[in-house]
Amino acid sequence: MIIARRAVTTALSLSGLLALGKLSGLRLIADAAAQSAADVAKPLALPDMMLGPAGAAVTVVEYASLTCPHCAYFNKEVFPKIKSAYVDTGKIRYVFREFPRDIKDAAGAMLARSIAKDDCGKYFAIIDLLFRQQDALLEKTTETLIRVGKQAGLSQQAIETCLRDQALLDKLTANRKFAVEVLKIPGTPTFFINGEMVEGVPSFEELEKKIKPLLKS
Repeated sequence: MIIARRAVTTALSLSGLLALGKLSGLRLIADAAAQSAADVAKPLALPDMMLGPAGAAVTVVEYASLTCPHCAYFNKEVFPKIKSAYVDTGKIRYVFREFPRDIKDAAGAMLARSIAKDDCGKYFAIIDLLFRQQDALLEKTTETLIRVGKQAGLSQQAIETCLRDQALLDKLTANRKFAVEVLKIPGTPTFFINGEMVEGVPSFEELEKKIKPLLKS
């Protein structure tokens, strides 16, 4: 079953965070699909966080928001199955891209990036932790981020410096702008499987139906 997800909303601000042609229809479809795949693959303002082999035949890209309950549901109920069956076995590459809807989303993404640096495994672990503490992130944002940061070994000063990082926020905002204006993402979560958009919260079985044929081709 595909569950409706959160729609796109307003842009971000860092203030107050620490206070807290004549072608056939078939050809047109093919060209559109190719363009979509090329757009999804374009370099972004921040390096992609990914699991699985870079040369995999199938790449799944997930756009998600840390405060989106549907994204949290997917992270808990579906992603572990995809990871076990296809990522850990080296069959697909899985990319997670932040789609911050508000400053709480952005703050969580900034903290995860700061903790992980270029360690994708650590990044996915922090994202999982934040999804599992989503209620606390929503209700007590600053306290939750400080607690998670300290658990990961950051000092209070390092956490505050991370959350004041305007350059990092600007890059997250630029990536979000690209997702809205170029990829036409309608909300979270949204997935791309070799460039084909999949909206809503697909089940493991629904994703598998799309992945398996691509592995055989």
